Amino acid sequence: MSETHMTAIAYQGEPGSNSATAVADLYPGSRGLSCTSFEQALDAVTLGAADLAVIPVDNSAAGRVADVHHLLPESGLSIVGEYFLAIHFDLMGPAGGSLEQVECVRSHVHALGQCRKVLREGGWRTLVSDDTAGAAREVAELGDPRQAALAPPAAAGLYGLRTLKADVADDPDNTTRFVVLSRGSVVPPDTGAPTMTSLFFCVRNIPSALYKALGGFASNAVNLTKIESYQLGAGTQPSRFYIEIEGHPDEGRVAHSLEELRFFSAEVRILGVYPAHPHRFRERQR
Repeated sequence: MSETHMTAIAYQGEPGSNSATAVADLYPGSRGLSCTSFEQALDAVTLGAADLAVIPVDNSAAGRVADVHHLLPESGLSIVGEYFLAIHFDLMGPAGGSLEQVECVRSHVHALGQCRKVLREGGWRTLVSDDTAGAAREVAELGDPRQAALAPPAAAGLYGLRTLKADVADDPDNTTRFVVLSRGSVVPPDTGAPTMTSLFFCVRNIPSALYKALGGFASNAVNLTKIESYQLGAGTQPSRFYIEIEGHPDEGRVAHSLEELRFFSAEVRILGVYPAHPHRFRERQR
């Protein structure tokens, strides 16, 4: 993922956020387009204001990112890549302040959930901000030493804050997975390289539909790496599922699995076919 010709990459959050870091890592030299919501970031690509969007989908400590799996099937965009970012949080406050003065800590809800130990030890109140870098900006604007933020280390320098305590995440291996989204739905050719396929499906409203729909993956030895379910309406419609599998749709075993999935589903839609990130294989070697 080194296409430096991309001019604008949309992300949710403010400069200094983890999403901004993921954009800079993936596409150095590109222009990051800060958006206030995931919907706005996806719309920026749909409307042509950005070439790509980089969106977090899950975190190793906090689980899936709420709303994203609802938005992906309806966005009309395709997943063209994935990226795993090591997450680090520092506790930071206004210059001249100290850890002993802190009474309240601001951050994104996921960051607060990933730093429970330091928050419990400090006994501080918490306030939820739209994103981590936004919390750092808020603390800088307030200039109150009783207010602190949990944010990526880069945010301290960006907003003129002092690091009060470094690397405070509960999990030293804290990692967030991002997906890259683009207009169009072109499936790349099968080159034999490790490939991921993301797709959405809705089972038929019959007994054992999910069991039968997924049976093809088991019988064809296709590894299912993720399955997320969600319901539309007041529980009166069949469940919808977002899944990720290892393999390319043109591979025989994957093609047979998808054929069986379609037979037992009311709708199947491939959301993206993209290279598997090397982080997946490092995890397996541990």
